[in-house]
Amino acid sequence: MMLLPRAARFALLAVLDVALHARARPVSSKELAARHDFPPRRLEGLLQALVRAGILRSLRGPSGGYELARERRRLTAAEIVRVALRAESDDEEGCARRSDASLEAALTPVLEQIEACVFERLERISLDDLHASALARGFGERQDAGGDFDI
Repeated sequence: MMLLPRAARFALLAVLDVALHARARPVSSKELAARHDFPPRRLEGLLQALVRAGILRSLRGPSGGYELARERRRLTAAEIVRVALRAESDDEEGCARRSDASLEAALTPVLEQIEACVFERLERISLDDLHASALARGFGERQDAGGDFDI
């Protein structure tokens, strides 16, 4: 079971991919979409949200693309997930949902507690931690980086 919505996983994967591959040149959205089978239209909106939040930087031109806007150690998984969730909720804003308000009132405090626990843990995971873990598993440019982080 996956607790994080698809948009949050997309955002984490996209930012981690940029951290792994944007050393020599920016990573294009086409590369990201192809490498991870992301829907290009949804990906572009998500990447722009990450740019507006100061997580990624967008470079224009024929060799343009995306690179990190800050050091890996200064970005947390929680920050990336929050941006993705905001972008997703903006997309869904026009969709009206009907629910039993009293039942939702009973469920909301429980879900808020769960979310608080998840975000507390995500705050302790930096992009640098994710980057090191990916390198240790053979992803990216180098395979000589140190080990895993404790989840």
